[in-house]
Order: sequence, then structure tokens, then C-alpha cells
Amino acid sequence: MGALDAQRPFSVVRLGDGELLALAADTVLPGEEVQELAPFLPYAGVPRSTPEIRASLAEAIQGADCVGVPISRAPTFQGLLFPVLQHFGIDWPRLRLTSSTINYGLHQSGLLLPILHGRRVLLIGSKAHELGGLLQTHGVHVVGVIDSVAGYSDIPRVMQQTAEVAFDIALVAAGIPAVILCRRIAGELGKVALDFGHLADKLVTGELHL
Repeated sequence: MGALDAQRPFSVVRLGDGELLALAADTVLPGEEVQELAPFLPYAGVPRSTPEIRASLAEAIQGADCVGVPISRAPTFQGLLFPVLQHFGIDWPRLRLTSSTINYGLHQSGLLLPILHGRRVLLIGSKAHELGGLLQTHGVHVVGVIDSVAGYSDIPRVMQQTAEVAFDIALVAAGIPAVILCRRIAGELGKVALDFGHLADKLVTGELHL
């Protein structure tokens, strides 16, 4: 809220098993093992982890204002988190950490709508149109919708479209590329960006309610 009031850039990114496995491929785990563990990576926006993608993710994590990390101690969650951060030279004690479920936390605590009310909101992701309609019925001023992010390679186009919209906060539900997009939206455009994740899907389907 403070960043919005002061019109300061602020990025919230979240690390789940997809992001961590993409970073771990060919670094802390063999690439073939990652493909077996994470057949969902193409759906999450990374058909195959490459050095460029890993470097972009690591840079986004290092530069983000707040980083959501998994609480689960499962092998592909916290089991990968610290080896991955260490491999990429990310000084994790210097990061501002929160839970990777901060998106759900904002919703469950009733803070989401108060954060959005009175702001110009940009929505990015495959559910953006439906989410926009839902938010508007709750008095949220949606000023733009970018309704598809076709993986990592589509980030430059999405950033170009984002730069053409006058907004205060972006909610980004775009799989693994959301981490990079949120950091770039804050760093390059000076705005607030929240990695919104599957909360968008759950709100649109009615599994969760505003």
C-alpha cells in the first residue's frame, strides 16, 4: 500500500516448484531429471530451461522487492530453494522474503480489494478478461487487459504492451514468466506488480470469492 500511495515501484514475485525446477535444470540437477520431475514446465511458460531463462529468473529474484518462497520442505520446494539460490550467487538473507502463497494470503485476509480500490489496475494472463469483469463488479478500476503470455519468448511483446497502459498496479498471472515480468514492470516502468498466480483461476471459476 505504501508503494502505491507513494507511486514507488514495487515487485512481488513468487517461487514455486516450476520456477525452482527451471532454475535447477543443468545446474543443481541434471536436465533429464528435471524433465521427468516437471513435465508441466511447457504449460508454465518454459518449454525447456535454457541458460538465458535461468539467468533472467535469477536476476529477477535478486532484484525483486519481495520474494515469496515455499514453506513446504518437499524435495522440489525448499529442498531446491537454497541450493538454487546458492548456485546463482543470490544472497538470500538480503532478500525480503514472504510465503509463496502471499497471493492467497492477501485474498484470505481481505486485503486484496482494499489494495486495488482507487487504483488503476492492469491484468496480465490467460484469465485476465474474465478476472477483469469480476473485479469491475466489485468496484475495481480495470484500465487494461493483456490476455495471453505465450511463454518466456513472449515477454518483450508483453512488456511493450504494458508500457502503453497508464496503470498503478499490475496483477500478473502468467506462469514462470510472471517472475520476470513483475520485476521488469517495477524496474523499467516504475509501477507495482504482483505475481498473482492461480488465484486468478480460482476467482474466475468461483472456487474462491472476493
